[in-house]
Amino acid sequence: MRITMVGTGYVGLVSGTCFSEFGHEVICVDKDQGKIDRLNAGEIPIFEPGLDVLVAKNTKAGRLSFQTDLVSAVEKADAVFIGVGTPSRRGDGQADLTYVFQAAKEIGQAIKDYTVVVNKSTVPVGTGRKVAEILAETCTSDLFDVVSNPEFLREGAAIEDFMRPDRVVVGAETDKSKKVMEAIYRPLSLIQTPILFTSLESSELTKYAGNAFLATKITFINEIADLCEKVGADVHSVAKGIGLDGRIGGKFLHAGPGFGGSCFPKDTRALYQSSLEFEAPIKLVETVINVNESRKIRMADRVITACGGSIDGKKIAVLGLTFKPNTDDMRESPSLDIIPTLCKAGANIHAYDPEGMEEAKSLLSDITFCKDAYEPLEGADAVVIITEWNEFRALDLDRVKSSMKSPIMVDLRNIYEPREMKDLGFEYTCVGRQA
Repeated sequence: MRITMVGTGYVGLVSGTCFSEFGHEVICVDKDQGKIDRLNAGEIPIFEPGLDVLVAKNTKAGRLSFQTDLVSAVEKADAVFIGVGTPSRRGDGQADLTYVFQAAKEIGQAIKDYTVVVNKSTVPVGTGRKVAEILAETCTSDLFDVVSNPEFLREGAAIEDFMRPDRVVVGAETDKSKKVMEAIYRPLSLIQTPILFTSLESSELTKYAGNAFLATKITFINEIADLCEKVGADVHSVAKGIGLDGRIGGKFLHAGPGFGGSCFPKDTRALYQSSLEFEAPIKLVETVINVNESRKIRMADRVITACGGSIDGKKIAVLGLTFKPNTDDMRESPSLDIIPTLCKAGANIHAYDPEGMEEAKSLLSDITFCKDAYEPLEGADAVVIITEWNEFRALDLDRVKSSMKSPIMVDLRNIYEPREMKDLGFEYTCVGRQA
């Protein structure tokens, strides 16, 4: 199949590359000439493990190319995927569909023969119908079908998620468009991946409902962690105990500083806003949003308390800035709430992250960025672990302790054992466990 991917951000670049790995001929289009030039030079603009290898492999094989000319790319395509950004709209939190609608307009102007136009971007219910209206303004209805095909990619594991997904959801309402989508996903059918064909609205809502449910699980275990601290329970034991129930499952039951990233915060806000617009408010999702936002800010209070109630003039080492490991994504990371709050309280922040510091430099001010995990510890009054990168799980704890002015560790990801840390002489604070 001949596929055009509009947008070379996270979703567009990963999806386009993986489609080319399936054996399809893929053209990725972006208006940013600089980004296209970098991609053609083999430079990957995002950090995603294994993506650089797949891009190089499929570019060399002639299945994957990058260009700015959308018209020629659409004219050649059997299917055009819209993979542009849908950031939260200022004011109400609904998804901003400006880029989606602009892409649809330009695609409609370029279509010459029958083409399936696929919304890969995360969009609210009703977007597919609106895209169809925009396309119909410039080409006849017999030349296109609109399909919804949401992505379910975890940053840091996106390639595995695409190549071996739990399921593929396709909102396609004509036999012709279904056959095109079946051909595109045939490599997954051969390994018996469930492919769910449904309506546009059901497909669009499935994406939001899935992310909102996972965000709810995270928020739930975070609330349970707070209760564990009050009653003397261990959230790890509680999470394991309920996670062994097959109806619940153990994934996303890891207590911490709250969820962040490009999906959960944005998608929960958009889902709640949609529920208000359709007069069916999802109060549970509203609570999840509010609890998560307040939690990230309250994590700074844990650091201040661990330091005796004041951090004014104290050096605080921070390990981890991205919202999760194995990505350079800083969007809505807990660090963006925690660090400014600590700075306002008078702390002198020295931070390190394996991949996120370049992005962090544009988002965080008045902090010192360090070259490795041990540099910020020198003479520190406390260390805070915000992101659970693997290299932080195996720190030389004797070196950590000897480097610090005070052996105070605030572990917001529970990567160390409280008893072990106490035996080593640390004043250890974690989440939902007895230190």
